Amino acid sequence: MSRDPLLDSGDEAIFELRTTVPGPAGRLPLDPARLGGMTSGDFFGWTQNAGMGWDPRRLNGRDFLVLSTQGGIRAPDGTPVALGYHTGHWEVGLLMEEAARTLAAAGATPFAAYCSDPCDGRTNGTAGMLDSLAYRNDAAVVFRRLIRSLPTCRGVIGVATCDKGLPAMLLALAGARNLPGILVPGGVTLLAEEAEDAGKVQTIPARFAQGQVTFDHAAEMGCRACGSPGGGCQFMGTAATSQVVGEALGLALPHSALSPSGAAIWRDLARRSAKAILALERANTTTGAILGEDSLHNALVVHAAIGGSTNLILHVPAIAHAAGLPRPGFVDWTRVNRSVPRLVDALPNGPQGYATVQVFLAGGVPEVMLRLRELGLLRLGARTVTGRTLGENLEWWEASERRRRLRAKLRELDGIDPDDVIMTPARAASRGCTSTITFLDGNLAPEGALVKSTAISPSLLDGEGVYRLEGPARVFGSEAAAIAAVKSTGGDRIRPGEVLVLIGLGPGSGMPETYQVTSALKYVRDGQRVALVTDGRFSGVSSGPCIGHVSPEAWAGGPIGRLRDGDRVRVVIDTRRLTGTVEAVDLDAAALAARPVNPVLQPDPRVPDDTRLWAALQGASGGTWAGCVYDTARITGLLARGRAAEAAEGKRP
Repeated sequence: MSRDPLLDSGDEAIFELRTTVPGPAGRLPLDPARLGGMTSGDFFGWTQNAGMGWDPRRLNGRDFLVLSTQGGIRAPDGTPVALGYHTGHWEVGLLMEEAARTLAAAGATPFAAYCSDPCDGRTNGTAGMLDSLAYRNDAAVVFRRLIRSLPTCRGVIGVATCDKGLPAMLLALAGARNLPGILVPGGVTLLAEEAEDAGKVQTIPARFAQGQVTFDHAAEMGCRACGSPGGGCQFMGTAATSQVVGEALGLALPHSALSPSGAAIWRDLARRSAKAILALERANTTTGAILGEDSLHNALVVHAAIGGSTNLILHVPAIAHAAGLPRPGFVDWTRVNRSVPRLVDALPNGPQGYATVQVFLAGGVPEVMLRLRELGLLRLGARTVTGRTLGENLEWWEASERRRRLRAKLRELDGIDPDDVIMTPARAASRGCTSTITFLDGNLAPEGALVKSTAISPSLLDGEGVYRLEGPARVFGSEAAAIAAVKSTGGDRIRPGEVLVLIGLGPGSGMPETYQVTSALKYVRDGQRVALVTDGRFSGVSSGPCIGHVSPEAWAGGPIGRLRDGDRVRVVIDTRRLTGTVEAVDLDAAALAARPVNPVLQPDPRVPDDTRLWAALQGASGGTWAGCVYDTARITGLLARGRAAEAAEGKRP
């Protein structure tokens, strides 16, 4: 009978076995007093450390934890053994290694743990996107549990890069208030020569369907767009914005966000971050001592100045909640965006649209902060992980050799004036750069909506900086139906002047991104002459007149769910005053409320129970405008009242 290779390989080496080994040599570095006071867990922890090969003579070192979102299996030469979900977590293990070696060289004992993250680019347009936003809370819980599960931990280094993994890491660091913590942003990928960027390349299926690109172009550009194997995308999307916000909060070293993945300067950041966590621990400076209302203010200001992703409207309040701070709301975001000019010219905003690595070379976050300091918009007394205040960090940056040499390097490599990338307020105004986010109201969004006004093409604005469109609604109950109409060249195609209304994509279904639709509208013929209105959210690289976060969502009975094809919808966005409306023209609130829900609003059977639970918990905690958090006190209070009501009705013993 022939051998079945699934049942028996035939390799004789598998039978070379033993049941005993000598065990690690040496002795634990104990004294009687210490041994008598140790818990069983402390003692067994040392036993396991020796079992893993750590020199027992070094077990008295202070324990530090390096957390990351690492994904995939990468061979020592960089080739893939098993792929990660995205370039952002592919190389961050190298940063962990640099940090750990630095800790060990200083006599500390490094530990490492992981909770990998998904890729929003990979899941766009698929059922995987239904888990994307919910993942953030899950990962933050895992990270916090990992921190607490190392009871001897003296400080935490968090290494992360992309759309949900990095916000989750920030939530975890903010929640570990009694420990020193530092963020190491995982950096960005490089531009590929003679290729489309990673945002534009995602629109190729729609452009091919419209006959705008050839098959050969699609195959070649799709292969080439990610210029280097590691790092977040080349645009100021959610990944890059989250890196910037982490630094603006004071949780990362100056000029750490947007570093080119794999470069020596990127590795150097990890080593210096390890030295910083050691210094923070010696000074007993915890994350709770760094994160405060001043650091949150600075994060909002920098977010506006860089033209950041609208997804941070979800993440920054969540970080504040984890830190035990008041959550910024409508009023705070509006106030900041009305007072802060957008100073960074980066993809997808423009006017030129530079890559994130070019923003880094132009000076990154500290250079932006220098401009903001001149305007008096920052709170310079905010504490940071350097052990110095923000004001002191900026004084160093302004006179530093690092600043001078990297800005010169941008001129040398790309022939770009760094002041064209990070502009003075006067230069930004002369180039028509609008402020970042406009919050809208109107009878379709009685609880609010938002638009990334800085990413609306100036060609769509009038002389006063106002975007206006009134047209018939085209209502879709799924992203798949909407993208089919956008790709179509037939009678069902989306036409210029229409308002594409996408319902049922709010928190009730996991609040998936709709980048597949927004990106297609940007690049397909006449697509920018269409407005999009949805109760869902957008990728950070989305652009154009795309109104999202419409609230109440359709699943909560919001009026957006009662629109019909052909209803006249008016969109007005004042990109200078940052005001606007989205409303049904011929229907008032009462008429909308009297209508039945549009029959295209149907439950998506692909929404998993895990996401339905997330939707219920974050909904009970204040919803999207409160950061999609879990408010434990609120949730347990509601559950207690529910149990009491059931008991009163005799439904429970």
